[in-house]
Amino acid sequence: MILLRPSVRASVRASAGVCAKAGRALAGWPGRRWGVALAGAAGTALVVGTPTDVIPNPLFGRSVPVQWWNYPVLAITAALAGLVLATYIGRPAAADPRAGRRLGPLGSVLSFFAIGCPVCNKAVLLLLGTSGALTIWAPLQPVVALLSIALLAAAAARRLAGEIDCPASVPGSS
Repeated sequence: MILLRPSVRASVRASAGVCAKAGRALAGWPGRRWGVALAGAAGTALVVGTPTDVIPNPLFGRSVPVQWWNYPVLAITAALAGLVLATYIGRPAAADPRAGRRLGPLGSVLSFFAIGCPVCNKAVLLLLGTSGALTIWAPLQPVVALLSIALLAAAAARRLAGEIDCPASVPGSS
């Protein structure tokens, strides 16, 4: 870390502080919030995994087979989205409600595009055509998946850190 510029070092330290606060917030969660996180994760897995046919079902199909990395991306997306959703239950009264508000939905939508069939996506087909969807979009999907996970992780960390920074609780939230 000695070779890094001072601004980069400060950013790394700040990120580590946010992660530490997020961990402390998670350690203090009551069972109700963990239940909401689990339900949110299951719901997200169904909402993202069913229409993309990563979760096999009779309603949707794929022209291109599911890739091996689609499964862990779906699992990580579901877990992080469940955590973000649970931060809205019994939120501390003084916490900034805008913290992470845009990052969570954006990360979820990006993961939907990342794990979806490249030639089943109408927007991609209109922009690139079938050959473009396979030669341009399909190789970019893992990058989009990593970006979506990073956005969801940032949203979860920021919302959880806000619970430590503003510890006042809503009456009856425990």
